[in-house]
Amino acid sequence: MLKVLAISGYKPFELGIFKKDHPSANFIKAAIKKSLVPMLEDGLEWVLISGQLGVELWAAETVFDLQGEFPDLKLAVITPFLNQEASWNENNKEWYESVLMQADFIDSVTKKGYEKPWQFRLKNQFFIEKSDGLLLLFDQEKEGSPKYLYELAVDYQKNHPYSIELITFYDLQMIVEEEQLKQSDF
Repeated sequence: MLKVLAISGYKPFELGIFKKDHPSANFIKAAIKKSLVPMLEDGLEWVLISGQLGVELWAAETVFDLQGEFPDLKLAVITPFLNQEASWNENNKEWYESVLMQADFIDSVTKKGYEKPWQFRLKNQFFIEKSDGLLLLFDQEKEGSPKYLYELAVDYQKNHPYSIELITFYDLQMIVEEEQLKQSDF
């Protein structure tokens, strides 16, 4: 049974999405919800994200939506370093801040600003070691930032009980078709 689930995936630009409320975001959130609900019914308590733009913030919004039905569900935002949003545009900063304001726990793996890529590797290691499983929007056909977390999780899984669930582009396509069917029924 999973108590703590890390969620991550592509950054928005890796998916060709440049607005947080792009229609594709709704399909990504629907896919995350579809994966989360059975875990919640089975006792999931915490979702862990690093607060990066894209899949992680959409996951946070999905958690907030699900808290009505699952009030014990909590969100932790643990950033790789302090002030990760410093170089982001105003819209992205506001989106990030709105997630932080609703999060149940906020911290940073390294207690300093950005220095070098090792801080991302340390964050990935922390996420794997502090969670019981990983939900990752990642398709092995498409390279991108989630690859590093995925490879680390697969390696960790060799010696530890660790759940890895991928949301692939095929899964997203199925969600799109399901949603379109729902709308055509009305």
